[in-house]
Amino acid sequence: MTDPQSGQRKVKIELPKDPSAIYSNMVMITHTANEVIFDFIQVLPNDDRARLQKRVMMTPTHSKLFLNALQENMTKYEAKHGKIEAPARQTLADQLFGSVKPADDDNE
Repeated sequence: MTDPQSGQRKVKIELPKDPSAIYSNMVMITHTANEVIFDFIQVLPNDDRARLQKRVMMTPTHSKLFLNALQENMTKYEAKHGKIEAPARQTLADQLFGSVKPADDDNE
C-alpha cells in the first residue's frame, strides 16, 4: 500500500517465530556489472579456516542505499557511544609482503 501523503510504499515486515542470527567479523565484497555480492565470513582465533556464513546479493542501486543507511546508523551510533577507531587498512603489498624482512647483507 502507498501512503498518499508521502508517496512512499508501506511494507509489513514479517519476522519468523525464532529469527536466527549469524556472527561475522569479516566481509568480502565483489561485484559484477549487475550485482554487488557480500560474503559474510567468520574467522576464529587459532583456526586457519574462514567460514562463509551468508552471501547477500544486491543490485548496485540497493547497495548504494545500504551504504547510505549504514553510514547514517554508524553516525548515530558514534554520537551515542563514542567514536569507533578502526585499525589502519593494509595495502595488498602489506598483506603479501608484510612479513618479509630484508636479509642482512654482511658481504659489503
